Amino acid sequence: MIIDVHGHYTTAPKALENWRNQQIAGIQDPVSMPKVADLKISDDELRESIETNQLAKMKERGSDITIFSPRASFMAHHIGDFNVSSTWAAICNELCYRVAQLFPDHFVPAAMLPQSPGVDPATCIPELVKCVEQYGNVGINLNPDPSGGHWTSPPLSDKAWYPIYEKMVEYDIPAMIHVSTSCNSCFHTTGAHYLNADTTAFMQCLTSDLFKDFPTLKFLIPHGGGAVPYHWGRFRGLAQELKKPLLSEHLLNNIFFDTCVYHQPGIDLLTKVIPVKNILFASEMIGAVRGIDPETGHYFDDTKRYVQATANLNDQERYMVYEGNARRVFKRLDDQLTAKGR
Repeated sequence: MIIDVHGHYTTAPKALENWRNQQIAGIQDPVSMPKVADLKISDDELRESIETNQLAKMKERGSDITIFSPRASFMAHHIGDFNVSSTWAAICNELCYRVAQLFPDHFVPAAMLPQSPGVDPATCIPELVKCVEQYGNVGINLNPDPSGGHWTSPPLSDKAWYPIYEKMVEYDIPAMIHVSTSCNSCFHTTGAHYLNADTTAFMQCLTSDLFKDFPTLKFLIPHGGGAVPYHWGRFRGLAQELKKPLLSEHLLNNIFFDTCVYHQPGIDLLTKVIPVKNILFASEMIGAVRGIDPETGHYFDDTKRYVQATANLNDQERYMVYEGNARRVFKRLDDQLTAKGR
């Protein structure tokens, strides 16, 4: 089974974006603030948006299940206040849940949180609980920088985040560490801000003792870990200077990386440097990079080709990357699949 742990609803019907634009306008002009009930998207519209996009590519590329969360760049936690973010998160999470209900053999939901700059992360817990208990979500997306590129929040090791971590441990769900749109012109959203955040989150964990407080907490750092695998020697050396344990003990029981790396040398590096137990298959298809690579004639985000072609994995290790590690890290996904006899 091929489990893609990193999928976003980037192809949602246009009505969603239109409603969001009205909501943003309503921040300045409360009279024009739309009601949740104003957004009307039928099941047929959801089916069409998935069948002609994500599902078609899953079948074409040979993947079976996608862990599906709201569009990352649309989270935009820096816009409005907590009430704006809370309403928006609830709408987006419900749509992903509906997709999973319509395509239960192919999509499993993960939740965005209603984060807002300067607001206590504990305010996100009701949405997290609802998504796990009512929607069957198997994970969450956690934004370490709700300010959108200005980094006004404390590091992930700060106790302000602990209420979320306590719920994650209670439910045995991982968090994908994923920022949203950059509103800082210095940082291109997908080309800089995302990769900066991946690297930053790893370093925040390295310099702390977070996992001593939460030994079973699990973070998935996407996009191949940003700069982390490429600079593994730097991080090992920094950990040594900081008198931290070896990274295999200090971080690699809790931090995992996905395969959203869009060329063969990148996957070769990832699979050579990072232990196979810490790598989960993902593509983020129809996401940041949607074009065809002129050097290969295939889509950049067809990451299964790279995993299949690398000489660094044997068949058993490929099984771990494709399925085994996902079922271990996303325990609730494993429970759901086991209940279905899969």
